[in-house]
Amino acid sequence: MPPVKQPAPFLSSVMAIEPAWIDYNGHLNVAYYGVLFDRAVDEAYELIGVGPDYLKQTGHSTMVVETHMRYLRELHLDHPVQVSVQLLDHDAKRFQVFEELRHATEGWVAATCETMTLHVDMTAKKVAPFPPAVMDALAAMKAAHSSLPRPDSAGRRIAMPDKG
Repeated sequence: MPPVKQPAPFLSSVMAIEPAWIDYNGHLNVAYYGVLFDRAVDEAYELIGVGPDYLKQTGHSTMVVETHMRYLRELHLDHPVQVSVQLLDHDAKRFQVFEELRHATEGWVAATCETMTLHVDMTAKKVAPFPPAVMDALAAMKAAHSSLPRPDSAGRRIAMPDKG
């Protein structure tokens, strides 16, 4: 079977904001930005072969171990959204992605999310190397994404400004 063509960046399906996700301030509650990012990355996982069936078939899964989310603009109930996913890097046991949550029709960025994800043997409860097929898919995605500029905010840290 030929390898799946990797889009650069990967674009999720267009998603709707659910009424229960709107907080008392009238906009999307911060917790649900994470839900939207998670739903989008699940779609991207299908391309690299680590989607929902992967755990059942292999006893292995992925787990996010670090995340950095930035909230840039309010989202409201009537805003359709879409997420771009860019693979920044990977090795034998982990990968790093950068996501942008955008208004699906107007294009402005509402939030970004950078994550580090590990590959885990769920039986042993230990980090484990990816199988060759997943490594090949990650390499194909990395090659497709290598022409994209590295996001300016990738690798940021949280810190108080210097008071000098």
